Amino acid sequence: MIPRYQTPEMAAVWTDTARMQRWLDVELAAVDALEATGVAPAGVAAACRTAAPVVDDAFVAAVLEREAVTDHDVAAFVDVAQDRIGHPHGDWVHYGLTSSDVVDTALCWAMRDAVELLLAEADVLLHVLVDLARVHRHTVMIGRTHGIHAEPTTFGAKLALWALQVDRDRVRLRAARETVAVMKLSGAVGTYSNLPPEVEARVGEALGLQAVPATQVIARDRHAELLWACAAVASTCELIAVELRHLQRTEVGEVREGFRPGQKGSSAMPHKRNPISAETISGLSRVVKSNALAGLHDVALWHERDISHTTVERVELPDSTILAHYLLRRTAGLLRRLEVFPERMAENMAAGRGVVFSQSVLLELVRNGMERDAAYRVVQRAAMTSWDDGRDFVDVISSDPDVPDAVRTRLPEIVDLRRVLQHAGRAVDALDVIVPHPHS
Repeated sequence: MIPRYQTPEMAAVWTDTARMQRWLDVELAAVDALEATGVAPAGVAAACRTAAPVVDDAFVAAVLEREAVTDHDVAAFVDVAQDRIGHPHGDWVHYGLTSSDVVDTALCWAMRDAVELLLAEADVLLHVLVDLARVHRHTVMIGRTHGIHAEPTTFGAKLALWALQVDRDRVRLRAARETVAVMKLSGAVGTYSNLPPEVEARVGEALGLQAVPATQVIARDRHAELLWACAAVASTCELIAVELRHLQRTEVGEVREGFRPGQKGSSAMPHKRNPISAETISGLSRVVKSNALAGLHDVALWHERDISHTTVERVELPDSTILAHYLLRRTAGLLRRLEVFPERMAENMAAGRGVVFSQSVLLELVRNGMERDAAYRVVQRAAMTSWDDGRDFVDVISSDPDVPDAVRTRLPEIVDLRRVLQHAGRAVDALDVIVPHPHS
């Protein structure tokens, strides 16, 4: 992933140094287990740990130089590690293991760490949304369907629904964490032909990973589940971003992204304040969602393994987790700096001259005995007249001779916002289950 969209914490999970450190830790844990189970002689594990190389840039460079000869990354790593530890103790490094034992175990370890970072960032976004939803619980705005005015809602309800979706993303991430927090040291085709299962169990316990049955590789549906969870996170961030992009269009003007001192919205037009954060979020989400498809393609491998998945995973797993982390952080930042304009929201709703209460009037006509289709036509005719002639909807419907007096006299109550929005706070109330209200 290019540095522009990296977060330092997540990028650190996927460096060559971090990867080879995990490889070394797996190898050393395996030597510990070999000694504990009586396969390796006493003292080998301590000697290997004492002489173990420091995994730094120089070590990585040495492995890459050796790989130019071996044309095999793990073989090169083992050669360098064994050479640094020295004979005879270094000979026990990688004893009975196949490359995928080390690579897959270390990769699952990295994925688990990545999910922990994603969960922490999702928590931050959730709390930002919850706080905003509670602040705007009574901020009235027009709800839109198909981009057209529908009925009144509140900005708080909109924010609360986003928060609830982020909470579901947390559920998906936690499930993915359990799915990927696994390991295997069962050999070339997963049959423990050269090592007893006790070695695998001990290493899994030492690393905090669950040993699972496998072929030469851990099943890739696990990796695909993590990529799906990342894609779900990206989709949630995009959902928020797309809505905020619409709401800050000049013609709508109900919210606006924060603008830092010295910031420029356009190189040519000084008046511009473009929704760059929201648009960036929308664009990057497409990459993460596309990677999820590549991950699903990796599930089907030949026989007990091939390497068609490895090239994909070198790109998609770091990129998806890094971008998902970046998207969560960028979305939280966008919301923290968001400017909200309740007065403009009220103006936009008033621009409809009351037609947004058409369903309420329709139902009142039905309640008073009018056949539904006939009532629909009466209200529709009044709404169209209101739009076309620029007249107030209540005035138009009041003057319609087909409207009974019983309905006409109740019109002020029917179009009362307090009645329409009396239950709009339920979505905000639902947040108390996941983030208890500080005043409760």
